[in-house]
Amino acid sequence: MDDQSQVYTLDDALTFMGFGKFQGVALVYSGLAWFSDAMEIMILSFVGTAVKSEWGLSSSKESIVTTVVFAGMLVGSYSWGLISDNYGRRKSMLGGAMVISVTGLLSALSPNYTSLVILRGVTGTGLGCGHVFFSWFLEFVPPSNRGMWMTIFSIFWTLGSVSEAALAWIVMPRLNWRWLLALSAIPSFILLILTSFMPESPRYLLTKGRITDAHNILEKIALFNRASLPSGSLISDRTTKLGEEFATSEETPLLTSTTNKTTELKSGFSSFLMLFSPRLFRATILLWIIFFGNSFIYYGIVLLTSSLSSTQSKCSSSTLLSENVRDANLYLDLFITGLAELPGVLLAAIIVDRVGRKPSMIIMNALQCIFLLPLFTHQSNILTTALLAGARMCCTGNYTITNIFTPEIYPTSMRSTGAGIAYGMGRIGAMICPLVAVGLVTSCHKTAAIILLEAVIFVAVVSILLIPFETKGKQLTDTIDGVSTSKQVSVVG
Repeated sequence: MDDQSQVYTLDDALTFMGFGKFQGVALVYSGLAWFSDAMEIMILSFVGTAVKSEWGLSSSKESIVTTVVFAGMLVGSYSWGLISDNYGRRKSMLGGAMVISVTGLLSALSPNYTSLVILRGVTGTGLGCGHVFFSWFLEFVPPSNRGMWMTIFSIFWTLGSVSEAALAWIVMPRLNWRWLLALSAIPSFILLILTSFMPESPRYLLTKGRITDAHNILEKIALFNRASLPSGSLISDRTTKLGEEFATSEETPLLTSTTNKTTELKSGFSSFLMLFSPRLFRATILLWIIFFGNSFIYYGIVLLTSSLSSTQSKCSSSTLLSENVRDANLYLDLFITGLAELPGVLLAAIIVDRVGRKPSMIIMNALQCIFLLPLFTHQSNILTTALLAGARMCCTGNYTITNIFTPEIYPTSMRSTGAGIAYGMGRIGAMICPLVAVGLVTSCHKTAAIILLEAVIFVAVVSILLIPFETKGKQLTDTIDGVSTSKQVSVVG
């Protein structure tokens, strides 16, 4: 391209305008989605035991109330990702918010156990749309400080967890679990209303050839931000010169493309197959392992917190939980534990754009490992709680960085599909961890549980090292045409 001053890409426009009022509104809107999701997940800590007591359920039936939500999220992560990549981010977000709000409220009216399980499972499918909100916001953020803002975005999850614990602290002793379910659905109804005012992602529109529509949205954003767009015409992506493929600049897109050759992924099946293309196969498999490990570790730490930090533990997490749920101290403990995640998110925000995604993830995993090591031997209750809080802090920071890293790797044409399936692998880890960890803890094999978590951390670190991309400072790309992954490794690895 001889005169690049006459054209500009979406990333050029976002960089030129900077992070303004619109991005601030988009942050609050999409953050509300994660706030709502966190509340719906945190509520599982209270509802299962409450309905077990009211309906006389067995422990296995109680656990199904939790497991079915994660199973629904597994299905929803993939389904909403396909809808997002093929029909638009906005339609996917609208559908997800509608499912969560309606079924979340109906769950409060469940007449029996079967209807509650079905409704919570459907609610889980709606919760699987959370990654689409994340990707939508990501596509409006300038690349230079994308990591910092995406990390700040993750604070909404912690705020949702803390808010649900506080709400349960107020509601459960005075009312019942039905009121808790109903009140917890309010944020998703607000989200549903706000979705009608949100624009479609310009990056998605560009992949569909709707350049005029994308430009119109950018003009509205510029007007709202009191800024201006670059001079020239908007294009989908820059034409790659022969020498640019080997450039070392951090502004070079990870997966560049040519304007005269754009791959159109028209079906969900083709989007799924492209995850296993030579350029993405290695990263896809490794991300699945990382997400599985992150969820396994997170819920493992939560389980250990409920067993090791209690002076009344009798090597039975289920017995402990049923005793504590009647005590207001449970809500206080969960409130404090949720607050421990905030420093992890802030630490991630500080380092993610400075040292890079992969080094940051390795640092967080190493800190997790250090915090868990002393638990191989018996510690005082206070020290045990502090160590587990530190481990959860780092685990949350690590999860936050992984959530940023994953959608940055995939091109717009399959970003939601790739991220959605990766998140789905995390749901499998969330379902398996309680089964494995509960067996170890109830058998008084707590040391074995720590060893297992350390082993999962080690596998996750190895997987991070083997990923062939570093996305720090990189522009998001729209397609995967004409890229040699092996060449990129020598530049960014």
